[in-house]
Amino acid sequence: MEGFDYKEHDGLGLAELVRRKEVQPIELVEEAIRLTDSLNPKMNAVINKMYGQARIAAGQQLTGPFAGVPIFLKDISQEIAGEPITAGSKAFLKYRAKEDSEYARRLRQAGVVFLGQTNVPEFALVAVTEPAHYGPTRNPWNLDHTPGGSSGGSAAAVASGMVPIAGANDGGGSIRIPAAYCGLFGLKPTRGRTPFTDMKKPVHFLPNHLKVAIYQRQAHLSGKSCG
Repeated sequence: MEGFDYKEHDGLGLAELVRRKEVQPIELVEEAIRLTDSLNPKMNAVINKMYGQARIAAGQQLTGPFAGVPIFLKDISQEIAGEPITAGSKAFLKYRAKEDSEYARRLRQAGVVFLGQTNVPEFALVAVTEPAHYGPTRNPWNLDHTPGGSSGGSAAAVASGMVPIAGANDGGGSIRIPAAYCGLFGLKPTRGRTPFTDMKKPVHFLPNHLKVAIYQRQAHLSGKSCG
């Protein structure tokens, strides 16, 4: 991957490089890990790292439109089998997901590699990401500021360049607020289009979405960067 600038590519761009065999998924994962380890101590965007699983997944045969692209999911309503899902609350610290959420399952089908989970305010109830247990997430553009919420951890991870895409959800601005605070594009599909579960199971009130950023291109054009 010599001469390759990971941060200059959005998720589709990285997937295209993988398809053209210009980079390997493991190279993307290792660069995402390097950036996360370098940047996260300042921002506290990522609260659960899944590096071992990510390296294993990157070595498998991946298919789909985002094959090989590293991604974080949000620590609420986006369960990954075997991983904790706390909703930012001490009450659920010992809980581990028994199966993938429908959202995670569909993302796996798209070929992404799960790198870990991002910080959220407790139960996603407020528009700043400052849970008592995990502590506040900082805005990568200015560490004295908040990235918003409730998808603030995902927004900070994307805006800093750790990953090009991160999971989010929105019931009252939780995609839109962090996207605005962090200079991102936040994709909020129609309710129910990306459900918690398959439609044979109970449907929850809060839809899941994908927070997508092409901030890297904006930053490149403006001569500015964060992280």
